[in-house]
Amino acid sequence: MQIIKARDLYIEPCDIKEIRSFVEEHHYSHNINGVKIKYCFKVVHIEDSQDVLIGGVIFGAMSTTAWKKFSDTENKVLELRRLVLLDHAGRNSESRVVGHCLRWIRKIDKEVEVIVSYADPYHNHTGTIYKASNFKYLGLSGKDNGFKDTETGKVYHSRALRTKYKGDYKPFVKRLREKLEQGILVPFAIPPKHCFVYKLKK
Repeated sequence: MQIIKARDLYIEPCDIKEIRSFVEEHHYSHNINGVKIKYCFKVVHIEDSQDVLIGGVIFGAMSTTAWKKFSDTENKVLELRRLVLLDHAGRNSESRVVGHCLRWIRKIDKEVEVIVSYADPYHNHTGTIYKASNFKYLGLSGKDNGFKDTETGKVYHSRALRTKYKGDYKPFVKRLREKLEQGILVPFAIPPKHCFVYKLKK
């Protein structure tokens, strides 16, 4: 497949429904369950006068109280939760996409001050994209636990089994807990992740 140059990509804010299936298909996690979504972006390339989706980006609140490490209030912190580009997006495409998203958030949201992102060595990610996008490296996060679904191959963080809404487990959490009882979800140790931050406000 022909390589698409970074300058030929178009990045636009969008609704999650426009990129949900794409992200779930192409991101290594294969799901966005439990993600507290605030901003989404689609990455398209124009082919034969048609917009062809080749990437998606999701920003949202951090899943836990980890925001306390980065600011005094939760609303000042956003995490880059999902970043997906197809392999035929050319050199520097990721940094161009991330840079565009950061500039858009800085312009539209005057409250957010810090963007946090993690690179997962379990999936051979070291954070090259974030280094190229002028994120600051803060080191490794703590160790954690996860679960792998032996039926689907999907991997879930331990907190996915604890998510509640109005005091009750969400439907997808109930299904996961049932799978855990049945031995379908297999626990494993999650290695520390590389943590990066970008200050929107100096």
